[in-house]
Amino acid sequence: MNLTRYEQETIVNYNAGEQTATLYTRDKAVMRKLDALVADFPGTYSLTNQDEVSRTYSFPKSYVSYRKPRAVSAEQRERARVRMTQINSTDNSHKKEKNTYHVE
Repeated sequence: MNLTRYEQETIVNYNAGEQTATLYTRDKAVMRKLDALVADFPGTYSLTNQDEVSRTYSFPKSYVSYRKPRAVSAEQRERARVRMTQINSTDNSHKKEKNTYHVE
């Protein structure tokens, strides 16, 4: 069954009285990530329900996190830009040498 982008929802649910969070998703990318976590950490993550379009997972609610946006100064941004320019110019010159064919 093909779902619209809008229908590919993910819902995280937890409360103050329990230590477990549940995650319901209809998004295949989220399912792949959580399936990998279930396979790698079966004692922590578990698949609790599934049907043809959705899956529900359970894991400790302490694993749900909120992060504030990273603050990057103009100076840090400029240093990163220069560093990436150097990396890309080095990589590109190396690629050109590899892809050069000599025909006699």
